[in-house]
Amino acid sequence: MTTNDNALLSLENIGISFGGLRAVDALDLTVKKGQIVGLIGPNGAGKTTVFNMITGVYKPTDGVVRWKGEAISGLPPYKIAQRGILRTFQTIRLFTGMSVLENVLAGQHMRTKQTWFAGLLATPAQRREEKALRKECMDILERLNLAHVAHEVATSLPYGIQRRVEMARTLAASPELLILDEPAAGLNDNESAELNKTILDIRDSGVTVLLVEHDMNVVMNVTDHIVVISFGRKIAEGGPEAIRTNPDVIEAYLGKDDDDDDEELSA
Repeated sequence: MTTNDNALLSLENIGISFGGLRAVDALDLTVKKGQIVGLIGPNGAGKTTVFNMITGVYKPTDGVVRWKGEAISGLPPYKIAQRGILRTFQTIRLFTGMSVLENVLAGQHMRTKQTWFAGLLATPAQRREEKALRKECMDILERLNLAHVAHEVATSLPYGIQRRVEMARTLAASPELLILDEPAAGLNDNESAELNKTILDIRDSGVTVLLVEHDMNVVMNVTDHIVVISFGRKIAEGGPEAIRTNPDVIEAYLGKDDDDDDEELSA
């Protein structure tokens, strides 16, 4: 694969095996700045494994992951996060007993310049930094329509709101690329519609988005480009309309009709 100089993130022929199982094989994927890219496929297709290779949880067996042209394959997750690649997870991971604002403030730990000792002494510089960070977090909560629950215990809130709190916490770390793993999981129709708006607002704020999602309403309404994988291999890519009608994608999700097989065999 020829490196795309315009790519923010590029996966070049990446693959990974676990024992005798080939989980991802020869996958190419490009994400450009300002895009919302969807990675979709049936259960077990390897989507979360791809995310884990991007974020340093797994090192690819083959190929390379590049960020702004720099190879980042094999770097530890914290170094990848420091470069501006942040993610959420399928399972919500909020801090129990902490308010929404406190959870979001925790997302700024990589950006804090003052030492723990300055915090212990409450120096003027530490107080100024804390005030500025709290304002940034409140701005994020306003943008995601969460300011009204800023002081509520995060884990006591409805599931859809908790999802947005997790996104807000990730945004507090100032990502360039936000990776969303099943953000609509467990949401009802109204919450999914709110999620669509949130993802578009995040992109409009200057953050590029890569998401894995099973809710096709979300995928088709927010993405600019979609990559489809099945059994670890890419089977299609393109805009939402092209993917919606692609026969290989339809077969991967729904399976081939036995009548079609009979007709092919008899032809």
